[in-house]
Amino acid sequence: MTEIGNRSSRSKAGAKGVKIERIYTTPGVHPYDEVTWEKRDVVQQNWKTGETIFEQRGVEFPDFWSVNASTIVTTKYFRGAVGTAAREVSLKQLIDRVVLTYAAAGKSNGYFASPDDAEIFEHELTHALLHQVFSFNSPVWFNVGTKSPQQVSACFILSVDDSMDSILNWYKEEGKIFQGGSGAGLNLSRIRSSKELLSSGGTASGPVSFMRGADASAGTIKSGGATRRAAKMVVLDVDHPDIEEFVETKAREEDKIRALRDAGFDMDLGGKDIVSVQYQNANNSVRVNDEFMKAVEDGTEFGLRSRSDGSVIDTVDARELFGKIAKAAWECADPGIQYDDTINAWHTNPETGRITASNPCSEYMSLDNSSCNLASLNLLKFLRDDDTFDAVTFQKVVELVITAMDISICFADFPTEPIGETTRNYRQLGIGYANLGALLMATGHGYDSEGGRALAASITSLLTGAAYKRSAEMASVVGAYAGYARNADAHKRVMRKHQAANDNIKTLDAMDSDIHQLATKAWDDVVKLGEKHGYRNAQASVLAPTGTIGFMMDCDTTGIEPDFSLVKFKKLVGGGSMQIVNLTIPRALRKMGYTGETVEAIVEYIADKGHVIDAPGLKPEHYEVFDTAMGARSISAMGHVRMMAATQPFLSGAISKTVNLPETATVEEIQDVYMQGWKLGIKALAIYRDNCKVGQPLSDGGSTAKDNKAAADAAAAEVKVEKVIEYRPVRRRLPKRRSSQTTSFAVGGAEGYLTAGTYDDQQLGEIFLKFGKQGSTLAGVMDAFSIAVSIGLQYGVPLETFVEKFTNLRFEPAGLTDDPDVRMAQSIMDYVFRRLALDYLDFDTRSFMGIHTASERARQVETGSYEAIESDESDEDLEDELESLQQSAPVSKKAEPKAEESSKGELDATEVKSGAGAASARQASSDVHSSAELLEKFGGITADAPICMTCGTKMRPAGSCYVCEGCGSTSGCS
Repeated sequence: MTEIGNRSSRSKAGAKGVKIERIYTTPGVHPYDEVTWEKRDVVQQNWKTGETIFEQRGVEFPDFWSVNASTIVTTKYFRGAVGTAAREVSLKQLIDRVVLTYAAAGKSNGYFASPDDAEIFEHELTHALLHQVFSFNSPVWFNVGTKSPQQVSACFILSVDDSMDSILNWYKEEGKIFQGGSGAGLNLSRIRSSKELLSSGGTASGPVSFMRGADASAGTIKSGGATRRAAKMVVLDVDHPDIEEFVETKAREEDKIRALRDAGFDMDLGGKDIVSVQYQNANNSVRVNDEFMKAVEDGTEFGLRSRSDGSVIDTVDARELFGKIAKAAWECADPGIQYDDTINAWHTNPETGRITASNPCSEYMSLDNSSCNLASLNLLKFLRDDDTFDAVTFQKVVELVITAMDISICFADFPTEPIGETTRNYRQLGIGYANLGALLMATGHGYDSEGGRALAASITSLLTGAAYKRSAEMASVVGAYAGYARNADAHKRVMRKHQAANDNIKTLDAMDSDIHQLATKAWDDVVKLGEKHGYRNAQASVLAPTGTIGFMMDCDTTGIEPDFSLVKFKKLVGGGSMQIVNLTIPRALRKMGYTGETVEAIVEYIADKGHVIDAPGLKPEHYEVFDTAMGARSISAMGHVRMMAATQPFLSGAISKTVNLPETATVEEIQDVYMQGWKLGIKALAIYRDNCKVGQPLSDGGSTAKDNKAAADAAAAEVKVEKVIEYRPVRRRLPKRRSSQTTSFAVGGAEGYLTAGTYDDQQLGEIFLKFGKQGSTLAGVMDAFSIAVSIGLQYGVPLETFVEKFTNLRFEPAGLTDDPDVRMAQSIMDYVFRRLALDYLDFDTRSFMGIHTASERARQVETGSYEAIESDESDEDLEDELESLQQSAPVSKKAEPKAEESSKGELDATEVKSGAGAASARQASSDVHSSAELLEKFGGITADAPICMTCGTKMRPAGSCYVCEGCGSTSGCS
């Protein structure tokens, strides 16, 4: 059925078009007129080489967009040659280029009930994009409204048959898709195995041999011109006779990488010698069925079948093969698992064909030779000031966005005619969300908790229910998808399965209960409207990795992922960078009932330590709310699996997510993860064990052997030093008569005295602590401790060293103090050394440690700066000082900063509506360039992630790939 046919069915039905409801906009006011715009300079450098890799000055963005978001949009999505009149210079141009194309297509294809509805659609879509409520996938921003082919899809599934023509066509089609900035996946199981004969009598090469050519092609072609590496997925059925060779392929190549690295070759990601290693450009997955998984449970034999007639030509021990799959994943993270029977049980179009493969990140699963365009909503944008989730607005935005996504298929171009035909006939869409981890934390839910899973399930159910509801409404206007008639019974069966899964959600509090009620109503409407009109789309939802577009929306977390770490790396408008604690953390603490002073103390502790363990005043039962993907309290593997299982029944497709395991994880643990994934009804699973790979994660692996050799040569050539000069510390004694001051204090109701003596230059030289009755054991310990610290000070040990070591020590008595500058103390030592820091350390030193007076904290709330700004400073100095403290977080339309404030880049903390802001910000170390490197600094371990080939920054996980915080490049996913 063509578009003409669809419109014909509309006229027969007498439908007048879809009504578009206002959500954010005001009649007669354009969304651009409601925000403050500013000009910025985008200059991007490779920090390793110092080379300027991009420069565009005077670009225009709203003042609440972060530096990172504007940089990534400018470098990735603005079209036209830099320095020419054709180059886009404003976010307005970019949004208009896309939105006006969608609006025009909607009008010409009869989607809207009236011209007013078309205008509302245009304004609402513009507002949502402008305010980072959602984003389309990258190909939309690359291509829509340009002279290039209007490719809108990020995900493609190809097919290949058992013939040389089909195999060569596979190479060609993949190359075209990579060139357009997208990725593709396919199943090679139709190709006969190396254990079978050709018609000529010779032995077949097998699918693994043909993977070499495709891998080399993918490694040569840069997706989208030069934006990211080619992304691809290769799937093989578990009953294919070559399955063991396929399973072990990448693990054997990893052995080769190690051997070459140790021999001194450059095996970095992008290194000159890595190209000699094969099969590195694809994700591999084994497609297992229920028969195989039951054989693994029972410990029985499993048959491998001929590709030509389906007969069993070999048998294997199912458990042994399953163990090989897990062992290979333990060694190199490949292969992943796809659960065939689960996938096809939720298939809406089985009469057309089975689902045999997925896109590179495993979230899109549909028919061969098909595509899917994606969009993701920023969940934190729907969290109100009172920490309730605005489910009504969420549903309206889902309906708006799914309408736009379907309209795009009307004008979209496709890389091959078979893909175009299938997509136009089945109209698969992939709406999803980002920032789930940040939302759960901000609302006081642990990621691996019943409450967290209930909330995630309810939101996901509402997402897909609202999408299919609008799909049924569009079917009444412009007709059901062309393949619906032959698959109507199956499609309606899957809708009832979604509805039944929604009925089984066990809500735990008012927030998820309210969302679930709306989802229940939406699914009732889906079934009723679908029965009457059918559906416009064969698929509606997936959970994608949201790498680059997550940065565009200033999201703290990507897709379904938990927070990566509690302390993040942040770029500033005036240049430079800071390490910041996300505002989701204080918001979560307030939600859980902590008072202002306790919140401040916990945030300062996190800023210093990078985790919440032993944070002052934080109850241990609340630790789980702040668990992260990496770091001191990382979420367990099964915690990730359980979250996937909670949301999977409410998705048309699957979930792009890698289950991270520690380096110490065993092969048996990986087997258990894969087995539990099957039992819990997940469609696909991939694991990653820390440090299991060499070529991609390590930043200097290629030079290790060379460096070791050079170091050894230098040591051998070193001349022996004849004269050894030994330096010893000298004790600087205090004068007989010296100044001192005594401070009385109380910690947790226990009273004490601190006496501090100084040199003539007012430098601290001794302390005496009086705590407890004279002659008591406690008094004796305090005297001994005082003498030890005093001698250390006199021998030159810096006071800041003692402060660093003894603050945050936790023991009783602890609690409130009578000191207005130190309201909470974890112990006597914590109080004493905070007091000494305030009395004897300079502002910059103690500020770096997060120790401030009450007046300084009050000043920070009022001005955004702890430090007093002298009235005789020049305007230029004032500008620089304020700009260095800028916190680039989105603000709501009701709480926009005044023009004179925003011009200096200053935002009040109470106005921040997203976790993308900052709390307890401090200057980042010069050797830190990303959140992954910041986590290395806190944890003292090497983050297992590749280095960005564009800007040299260490990337961080995003779904089943990696994304660069510096320039937005990804390792394969859109």
